[in-house]
Amino acid sequence: MGMLQESLDKAEAANLTRPAPKSAPAQMRYLVKQVKGTRAAARLLGVSQRTVERYVKGQIRTPRPELAARLTEEVRKRWQPKVRERARKQAATTGGIVIETRARFGFTAAPGTTDDARVRLVTQHLPPEYAARFFDARSAGATEQQLREIAAEGLQEIYFKDRGRRAQGLQVEFTDIDYVELDY
Repeated sequence: MGMLQESLDKAEAANLTRPAPKSAPAQMRYLVKQVKGTRAAARLLGVSQRTVERYVKGQIRTPRPELAARLTEEVRKRWQPKVRERARKQAATTGGIVIETRARFGFTAAPGTTDDARVRLVTQHLPPEYAARFFDARSAGATEQQLREIAAEGLQEIYFKDRGRRAQGLQVEFTDIDYVELDY
């Protein structure tokens, strides 16, 4: 998973109203309820149905590290879907998304301008249409590079071109990302 994918996950998790179950038995009970049965949960996690039943009853409390990671990930993906959807809808229609990044920005611009790439720290609020594009691309299974292109275009139009008020022919290259954080 890439930096932008992880940052979208963190931003989404920040909107949750309750913490997800922590213990393995509680996580397993939640997962069984969500997928409607121990057989489906076992298939999803790659374990036997009897193992799932033992976790549900509390007979097993500590899973192997790889099972613990899969279980936590499956619960995280399914935790509070309505809250997640409401936060995404608000960001995509009214709120927008804030991107904070330290990365190398290079430019293709008119001759005589300084277009050498350099590391910049940028914190910028992007309008709702960019948030909607992020969410649509992510739900369609976009790659990290496609998400970077959306971020680069948003920063280019809003930060560098000031919504079309300056630097008309500027094309921004968004590379060598040190870190990126998104919030909505």
